[in-house]
Amino acid sequence: MRRYLRVVVLCLACGFCSLLYAFSQLAVSLEEGAGGGGGKPQAAAASWLAGGGRGAGRGAGSAGPAAHPGRSDRYRLKMRPVERVHLAVVACGERLEETLTMLKSALIFSIKPLQFHIFAEDQLHDSFKGILNSWSFLQTFNYSLYPITFPSENAAEWKKLFKPCASQRLFLPLILKEVDSLLYVDTDILFLRPVDDIWSLLKKFNSTQIAAMAPEHEEPRIGWYNRFARHPYYGETGVNSGVMLMNMTRMRRKYFKNDMTTVRLRWGDILMPLLKKYKLNITWGDQDLLNIIFFHNPESLFVFPCQWNYRPDHCIYGSNCQEAEEEGIFILHGNRGVYHDDKQPAFRAIYEALRNCSFEDDNIHSLLKPLELELQKTVHTYCGKIYKIFIKQLTKSIQDRYDRPPKER
Repeated sequence: MRRYLRVVVLCLACGFCSLLYAFSQLAVSLEEGAGGGGGKPQAAAASWLAGGGRGAGRGAGSAGPAAHPGRSDRYRLKMRPVERVHLAVVACGERLEETLTMLKSALIFSIKPLQFHIFAEDQLHDSFKGILNSWSFLQTFNYSLYPITFPSENAAEWKKLFKPCASQRLFLPLILKEVDSLLYVDTDILFLRPVDDIWSLLKKFNSTQIAAMAPEHEEPRIGWYNRFARHPYYGETGVNSGVMLMNMTRMRRKYFKNDMTTVRLRWGDILMPLLKKYKLNITWGDQDLLNIIFFHNPESLFVFPCQWNYRPDHCIYGSNCQEAEEEGIFILHGNRGVYHDDKQPAFRAIYEALRNCSFEDDNIHSLLKPLELELQKTVHTYCGKIYKIFIKQLTKSIQDRYDRPPKER
């Protein structure tokens, strides 16, 4: 009798397990049916990127795995989401080629997938789409295109500040409301090491820091702010906003001290009053406004070394960026148009090498030797005399990324 009861209990247990399995398979099938191969690409799924009520975005494009939803969604749902590095740039006028060269330099060395946020004049959108879509074979990036937009009541005033479109960067925390952190760069930036490395500096922020920039100058005797500024500025020589790392969640939440009222103001409320107060005293537009903000809120800024934003000022009168001399240049900033004239041929040589480089491994690896030969022709300039710092980190980045067997990358 006991044996009979044991057999009955065992049969009931087996039947119950079978029912549980059947229900679990049914649930998976329903889940796949709701979110399977017919879903939209991830890059186009967020409504705020398409000009909806939560942002100024218009037009979206994608490249890479996220653009191919036909793969098994069941498998994708079980994987941890891959962190993307968010990179923003503002392009107007004749900056198309320069911007694309910057984006190419980011793609060549980056490890994590990239999300590009490109703010551009309407007439540039088709050109950006054509080139970026031709890079889709890389499967390492998505991109979104946005129009240039300013608050309607003061749009004309913002547009004429410093250079056309330059002040757009001030409004990125308010436009990209669903982006937590962002790396903003000017169009004349070139990455000589993975973007991942500057992105990792976000983890070094303390609890009060919301953004990171490099000093405007290392040598006060040739500094601009400490000699000529007619407004407050950060630190001893001010900061340069050409490379700006932002924790935008913190920026949107923070109440900023200021010299206009005893009441602390949020990011969206402080910009226009600052412009009205200082518009007759500022020379460098949005960068000056950022210096004023961080003068009053110094605890909110993380300052990274000059090798993360290396400009002609660091070598035009002799080398004054010690970190770059030791480790090489990490990010090259060719401001004042030096990529396109003969004033600083060392900067132009790096730009032309990366502009003409394709994405093939052999092509990237082979750019070093001819580049060094070009740089040796620039030794008649102060920057050219220290040309080795221009390729020191670039050589390491290429070796780390392309010298290893494919399976190890």
